[in-house]
Amino acid sequence: MEYTIEDWFAKGELTIIGGYRIFHLTEGTGPHLLLLHGFPTSSWDWQRVWHQLCTQYTVSAFDMLGFGYSDKPQSHRYTIHQQATIAQELLLLKGIRSFHVMAHDYGDTVAQELLARQLEHPIGMRSCTLLNGGLFPETHRPRLVQRLLASPAGYIISSLLSYRRFSRSFKAVFGADTQPNEAELGSFWRLITLQGGQRIYHKLIRYMAERRDYRSRWVGALQQTTVPLALINGLADPVSGRHMVERYRELISDRYIFELEGIGHYPQTESPYHVLESLRLFHQSVL
Repeated sequence: MEYTIEDWFAKGELTIIGGYRIFHLTEGTGPHLLLLHGFPTSSWDWQRVWHQLCTQYTVSAFDMLGFGYSDKPQSHRYTIHQQATIAQELLLLKGIRSFHVMAHDYGDTVAQELLARQLEHPIGMRSCTLLNGGLFPETHRPRLVQRLLASPAGYIISSLLSYRRFSRSFKAVFGADTQPNEAELGSFWRLITLQGGQRIYHKLIRYMAERRDYRSRWVGALQQTTVPLALINGLADPVSGRHMVERYRELISDRYIFELEGIGHYPQTESPYHVLESLRLFHQSVL
């Protein structure tokens, strides 16, 4: 089952968290599963796996500050730490004290910060499933537009972003046979550009520098955690594909790695069945 962005918005609500309106939705029954989306998109990234997940879990997702339907303050300094705090506050608001995580891209880094907090003081995290993302700054291969956005001229690049440029760059990280269609691209772009969201790209992209600054904390969290970990990876991803999996095996583990041939940076969109099956096998083994 798939949802339009209008369907998605209708399923959720806006709540003030940390002084900002945060869009979130919760549905389903069973153990709690928190979904964390990537850059530059939103919680709608999970729409192709949502219905099936909700038959097995109580699923929560939210648009992080600066993304999707949530507030996008223009002068704000966006940080991974704040996004992790918003995630925790949302869980507390819903009375959730035990939860699983499935994260993608930017959301992986938020998940790593949550794992670090779990080490410092238990927060109820029971498992963590990571999809394609920059878990290790040394293996992250950002696209040209990302490097330009992170440069001193980033604010200029943000102002020049267009649907055509977005479409070309976005399609380049998908598998050759799993490309998004024009309707999907249009929906991704509409969510990005709500409240002028494309104009803060250069502020949101700071997460790449944060990954370098906090490498010890966030890679250390993966190495030291007792929370069961799984990696689901689209190997055709030029940003964090096969090469990132090799580094994961070197530094973290060779257990619970699910490799998807021909799939790019967005496994949950490109191959929802395999993401769902991988999560099922992982949880079946560790829970």
